[in-house]
Amino acid sequence: MNNPEDQELSFIEHLVELRGRLLKAAAAVLIILIMLLPFARKLYATLAAPLTAVLPEGSSMIAIDVASPFLTPFKLALLLALILAIPIVIYQLWAFVAPALYREEKRLARPLLYTSVLLFYTGCAFAYFLVFPLVFGFFTRVAPEGVTVMTDISKYLDFVITLFLAFGIAFEVPIATIILVATGVTTVAKLRKMRAYVVVGAFAVGMVLTPPDVISQTLLALPMWALFEIGLLMSGILLPHRETSEATEEETDQASN
Repeated sequence: MNNPEDQELSFIEHLVELRGRLLKAAAAVLIILIMLLPFARKLYATLAAPLTAVLPEGSSMIAIDVASPFLTPFKLALLLALILAIPIVIYQLWAFVAPALYREEKRLARPLLYTSVLLFYTGCAFAYFLVFPLVFGFFTRVAPEGVTVMTDISKYLDFVITLFLAFGIAFEVPIATIILVATGVTTVAKLRKMRAYVVVGAFAVGMVLTPPDVISQTLLALPMWALFEIGLLMSGILLPHRETSEATEEETDQASN
């Protein structure tokens, strides 16, 4: 019979370990933030480059709020610190959770965690280098005659953060596909049958997240479709037992019919 005092001690030990892991993650964010702060203004200039490159001659970005010239670059540096520290944060969480996982779960979870981070970074880079020039070029071209485009630096940061999150999450399609198959929510065969709906859904998401032009919609929809196909392929490679069980169930159903 387990001693309640031992259980309480074990629970406290887990809390202490969790606190230590969270403090290490917070320290990593703080260290990166301190390293980025001296370059905050240059970082913001780099972030704003896709917009400033297409602004009409004589136009520039503006700061409406009094504290925006300081707070906006600081906010950007903090967000970059959080993003850059994601691998360290995930490692700390993994070190805390891993002892409780089975060997098969560890084998699948570790690569998925780090691949998800890489895909998120890839989605953000895709948005910055390919989508932003198209989006901001479109917005500046459609401005009514007599209207000077002068974007507030704070509102611009909020807008690009939304796009970064949208594309970063959209690029997690392969991970979501593998997790759905691994947890038994669906199967690779069923997802293959839904391919047509996935393609339509990808273009619908592209219409929502991008300006109303075919080029930018396609630039989001096609990668999402390709990533879905990659997710199906990796599900078959990483989870071969799922495909075997699917085939067995189909044979059983056919025999019973």
